[in-house]
Amino acid sequence: MFAFIKDYKKLKPAIINVIVSEFFIQLVNATFMNILPLYMSRKGYSDEEIALFITFRFLGVFALALPIGNIIKGRVMKPFFYLSSILVPLFGLCIVLCIYLKLTILIYVSLILWGASFTFMQIPITPYILRNESKANHTSGIALSYSTWSFAGIASGVIIAFLDRINPWFFDEEKILILFSILGFGGLYFMSKVDLKEEIDDTNTHHTKIKKEKNDWFLIFKGLVPTLIIATGAGLTIPFISLFFDKVHHMGKGDFSLVSAIAAVLVAWGAMMVPRIKENIGYKIAIPTTQSLAVISLVALATTQFYSQYSIAVYIAIVCYLLRQPLMNMAGPMTSELVM
Repeated sequence: MFAFIKDYKKLKPAIINVIVSEFFIQLVNATFMNILPLYMSRKGYSDEEIALFITFRFLGVFALALPIGNIIKGRVMKPFFYLSSILVPLFGLCIVLCIYLKLTILIYVSLILWGASFTFMQIPITPYILRNESKANHTSGIALSYSTWSFAGIASGVIIAFLDRINPWFFDEEKILILFSILGFGGLYFMSKVDLKEEIDDTNTHHTKIKKEKNDWFLIFKGLVPTLIIATGAGLTIPFISLFFDKVHHMGKGDFSLVSAIAAVLVAWGAMMVPRIKENIGYKIAIPTTQSLAVISLVALATTQFYSQYSIAVYIAIVCYLLRQPLMNMAGPMTSELVM
């Protein structure tokens, strides 16, 4: 069941250190995804206001994604990883402070900059792996990088559930967000251990040539459209799952964090199985199958609101959530490698 782990032992230490640094950034991300909507709700913000605020986080990602994709061509990527390791937890702290002080404009600004800070890690890391790791280990490297979201979800969920059991009043949403923002700075230590001489196109003439080359936009959009459709559906639902369980099924942050941690275990296992899946059945079958089943699970999860008055509804919702998460996230590293 865990024989696939040996596939990851072949990765270069520098690649692993960058991926561990990514884990600390995802630790902030996973915590804010689950707890930030609850924190804003406790502070008196409506569901509509919360949805609008979270939109600005993704606006920051959208604004920088394409420019960074061009900037990293022919350049060393380590400085981008350092920027992300500093700015993600820093703007996380700013978001909490602005919500506490009800500084609406600054909340928007902080969320945009916070979202933009993720792109300095998330956009370059796959090309970094493709450049600096052997071709035989590309799939393992991408799958492990993608799994950091899952491992971060496990760590975040277990720690929050543990703190909630100790003292739910002291360890409220605000203190949890601050704690995990501070923990996010831990990625800087692992970045300091990265001593790999990067494989880049380091001549100015070649870099200029790359910049002048025309992109194959038809091919880019062909790879983008299926991911965009899936991402739109996820973007409309996943950021608000914690509110759904809170308001429909009356599940507190401790219990939901524990369920999220279990889901993250399944996601991590599924994502790390990707190299074996590619080898045995191929992406052509695996990607549409996992994504289709994930969408069905998400729809089934949503329909539990219609019979939420029955005690069994919350258990069905949990099962659907635990199915949806690994199925959809297994497709992530597969589509990333396919598109790249």
